[in-house]
Amino acid sequence: MVRAEGRFRVPKPPIRVETDMVRARACSVRGRAGPQRSRQSTVAAVTGSIEGEPRRIPVDDATSRTATRAWWDAEADAYQNEHEGFLGTARWIWGPEGWDEADLGLISAPPGSRVLELGCGAAAGSRWLRSQGVQAVGMDLSHRMLQHSRRIDQQTRASVPVVEANASELPFGSGVFDVVGTAYGALPFLADAGQALNEVSRVLVPGGRAVLAVTHPIRWAFPDDPGPGGLTAIRSYFDRTPYSEIDTSGRVTYVEHHRTVGDWVDLVVAAGLQLDRLVEPPWNPANASVWGGWSPLRGALLPGTMIVIAHKPTGSQGM
Repeated sequence: MVRAEGRFRVPKPPIRVETDMVRARACSVRGRAGPQRSRQSTVAAVTGSIEGEPRRIPVDDATSRTATRAWWDAEADAYQNEHEGFLGTARWIWGPEGWDEADLGLISAPPGSRVLELGCGAAAGSRWLRSQGVQAVGMDLSHRMLQHSRRIDQQTRASVPVVEANASELPFGSGVFDVVGTAYGALPFLADAGQALNEVSRVLVPGGRAVLAVTHPIRWAFPDDPGPGGLTAIRSYFDRTPYSEIDTSGRVTYVEHHRTVGDWVDLVVAAGLQLDRLVEPPWNPANASVWGGWSPLRGALLPGTMIVIAHKPTGSQGM
């Protein structure tokens, strides 16, 4: 592994998927995964009163995609340096609680199944699935995160096919995946998550499953404090105004979008999927890690992750 100024240097671009699963159409932008950044808990995050600080303001889908791509490209090295030890290079971690797919069996894809990891980051989840005989493909918006996937491929000699694409316009044919899964990837960063879920439904085979982990919506009412200060609600759960970070020129540099539990259910159903389960994993007692506002203290009292499990009814056509 070569280091440059304390960060990873990856000399080659990410590999591309060239299989019958990929539809030959251009995709202008690119998606990502793993628990998202900790939102700063300041007065500015609520009022938007301080220039250059976090704010709660409306942000459209195009601005969200631009900010997300730029932020993850810029922060990918630091993110992997800090979190790769927790996330691993071949594990599907469902959230900061510390449970992985080997524990929970939510994707439960048999060997030979075709799985798309939406917002894969460095593709640790896809890499683990491929070790189980699954035909997993990773997709992410961030070019730099996919370069880390390539770096890990070279280190482990376990290559994962990855695609640089936008979750709202998946560059795959209709009805080609048995499962689409994501662990905090893509969906929280989209103003129009409904369009992305339409795409998830389109690329699934009839009977195929969507397994989608996002920040538990209740966390938006609480500050990102892993200690006792994070146990008191400070804003309305029903306030859907996105969390944004703005630079001194007024440009949005980071954004996450909040939806209630009911909002997610409505979006899944509107995409033509049938809801099967809502999973709220408790804190793994073996996990002593703190990640932003997530911690064993808070995890014992409040859910941090929500996993939506749905399927595409048999007889459904691509949307």
